[in-house]
Amino acid sequence: MLVTFSTDAYADITMFGDIAFTMLEMMGHSKTVPGAILAEDVPEALNRLKAAIDAEKASLPVEDQDEDEPVVNLADRALPLIDLLTAAAKAESNVMWK
Repeated sequence: MLVTFSTDAYADITMFGDIAFTMLEMMGHSKTVPGAILAEDVPEALNRLKAAIDAEKASLPVEDQDEDEPVVNLADRALPLIDLLTAAAKAESNVMWK
């Protein structure tokens, strides 16, 4: 499953479902698809996501299970969504996902 985040203030971001659901939980939202964050709630969701990512960075690194495939940490995966939320907060725009 793929989840696409969109706002009028930024290009759409598409993520694999498991990663998107993790990000949604970090922002304090349910895994319900489709869903939305109202413009006035975007800054809080952004702050929650950043705090959760910072806490994740502080935890021990994950061992690489397959030496041929690099491990992409959650902080790197979250960067596009953080950029989208930042743009939406600045433009006071709603964020939706489907």
